[in-house]
Amino acid sequence: MGKIGNFFENYIKKESLFINKKILSSAYTPEEILYREEQIHEVANILAPALRMEKPSNLFIYGRTGTGKTVSMRHILNNMNEIAQKNCILLKTIYVNCKLKRVADTEYRLIAQLIKEFGHEVPSTGLPTDEVYSYFYRLLDQDKGVVLLVLDEIDQLTKKIGDEILYNLTRINSELNNSQICLIGISNNLVFAENLDPRVKSSLSEEDVIFPPYNALQIKDILLKRAAQAFNNDVVQPGVIEKCSAYSAREHGDARRAIDLLRVAGEISERNGSKKIEIFHLDEAEKKVESDKIINTAINQPKQFQSVLYSILLIYPQKKNFFTGEIYEVYKNLSKQTKMNVLTQRRISDILAEFDMLGIINAKIISKGRYGRTRDISLSIDENIIIKLKAVLEKSLNLT
Repeated sequence: MGKIGNFFENYIKKESLFINKKILSSAYTPEEILYREEQIHEVANILAPALRMEKPSNLFIYGRTGTGKTVSMRHILNNMNEIAQKNCILLKTIYVNCKLKRVADTEYRLIAQLIKEFGHEVPSTGLPTDEVYSYFYRLLDQDKGVVLLVLDEIDQLTKKIGDEILYNLTRINSELNNSQICLIGISNNLVFAENLDPRVKSSLSEEDVIFPPYNALQIKDILLKRAAQAFNNDVVQPGVIEKCSAYSAREHGDARRAIDLLRVAGEISERNGSKKIEIFHLDEAEKKVESDKIINTAINQPKQFQSVLYSILLIYPQKKNFFTGEIYEVYKNLSKQTKMNVLTQRRISDILAEFDMLGIINAKIISKGRYGRTRDISLSIDENIIIKLKAVLEKSLNLT
């Protein structure tokens, strides 16, 4: 057996710090969701008519990342499915994450994905969209019942496809004789509905539930509960949970990020051969999670967004602060190089505002008197991440 074989042999003999790592994954749905009783009760009240075979109101759930929207929705749907099965009620729940590539990046693909949820397939491209819709209607109308369709990160759907898709989805019920469909949108963007076409907005006639950010004490309780189930006794050292909560409360009360941090700290500690998770493991995890978050955000953005971000990185070594106009000039030259359409300066300003919201840049709007207003921009990411980010963008934009 070679060296690597010995390494694996020793690895499986070593006692793990984790009892159940799944408890620290974003896919895990706990039995009890702390500090969200009020919101869960509100959503349950709105959706309960589905268990009497009545269509509930369309529903929009808003809140920043990591405020428990998705996990609460999964918890509610699991309970509704259980009750429906027990009482022979025809209820179907469909959950779609609109951020996933090749799932909801065109109207055709989204409807094809919904058809898949009914156990049927259509080709991934090629049929007229109207035909795919007709097929979906037939599947929906096979039984008398209610379908709850959850579109997570619904703002990503309208960003890729436009809000006409929502209008088409709300019109489905007028095509059905037996079943009814209820739309549930989940969004991190608190002003999402305000930007919709008025016709779409009125056809949605939705109810809203807002999920507020967690505070540091709430995140601490969530982490203590997860850590007790995920790790062996006495693995997590004093101060680790408190610091992890403080890190995440600073990031708008993001519990998902706190759970990720704790898991990564455990993985780093285990790789180092340590039997405990110390504060310095958490600091290492913070750097890694921050880097991964920014890199993943950049990879998942459209090419135009990546182009604007790369333009900022090209200016950065010479200047630490720069204006929208300077970025626009670099971006225009880059667009010629990459043979992309040049967006207007106004559109670039919108993209910069999104980067500001994502925490990649820090943009202050300043007045230049009669010359109007501009943004004073600086990068708000670590030097090590900048090097990695530049390499990722070069590859994505075929600049290498």
